[in-house]
Amino acid sequence: MQFGVSKFVDMVKIDLRTDLKPFYTAAADRIEIIDIPPLPFLMAEGRGEPRTSPAFRQAATSLFRVAHALKFMLKKEQGLDWTIMPLEALWDTIDPAANPKNSCREEWQWTLMILQPDFVTQEKVARAKELAGNTKNAPPLYDMALRRHTDGQSAQVLHVGPYAEAAATIARLHRFIRERGFHFGGRHHEIYLNDPRRTAPGKLKTIVRQPVSLEVQR
Repeated sequence: MQFGVSKFVDMVKIDLRTDLKPFYTAAADRIEIIDIPPLPFLMAEGRGEPRTSPAFRQAATSLFRVAHALKFMLKKEQGLDWTIMPLEALWDTIDPAANPKNSCREEWQWTLMILQPDFVTQEKVARAKELAGNTKNAPPLYDMALRRHTDGQSAQVLHVGPYAEAAATIARLHRFIRERGFHFGGRHHEIYLNDPRRTAPGKLKTIVRQPVSLEVQR
């Protein structure tokens, strides 16, 4: 997928949110089926309850550090600029038909990720990691990699409110999937559209997405 750009002076501004709007917007009052292509992400994997796990916090912080380092580096070197995209998470569950947040909290398996422009390469990520890692007094970076990911055909809906109260939204999404004859086709996916440090819990917006298939996954 080619991202649109708008040029002004010597700077090229990439508007990822506009170019990929169908994948980063959702409605709270209706569930939609969409098709998502492979997209490039910085990704970090781990295990543990997100509210208490040091690994979860370190992974999220490290992803944003490297994402900002990439932006700073390419803006300086090539005049490329873009808005850092929101944090996303893929969640594993033993029973994909169950609420992924109902299993033992310490055993939650997650992949955190942040979307990147298509022109970001492994070599650029390696240099950005070095740049971010050399920041004075900064903690060590969590292990991460640049990979492409796709949910493919998916059902999604917007959850508005605290993360801890998303269970009802997830259950509603799962009912929709079953009632229409779909099966679960991949990992539960959440996109956190707001910064929880700057947004009241009641105003948090999360896209809740579940890949689907007409065939049973084996």
